[in-house]
Amino acid sequence: MPHIGGMSDTQTDTYPFSLDVEPVGESGSLFQWSIRKHGKLHQRSDRKHPTEAKARSHGEAEIERLIRDRGR
Repeated sequence: MPHIGGMSDTQTDTYPFSLDVEPVGESGSLFQWSIRKHGKLHQRSDRKHPTEAKARSHGEAEIERLIRDRGR
């Protein structure tokens, strides 16, 4: 059960937002992120990132900004 508890902690930390990171183009060597709010597309990366880790990092930072600004 600890695994499930960890998953729900992660989900509630960013609720209602979720992050998807996907390869772009046929080569799959670049990545972009998209943020969903309640399952619907809310925002998409405006640039392509050289690695999946960089794309994920930028997407997570944007979710943190959205959550922080939501409280204002």
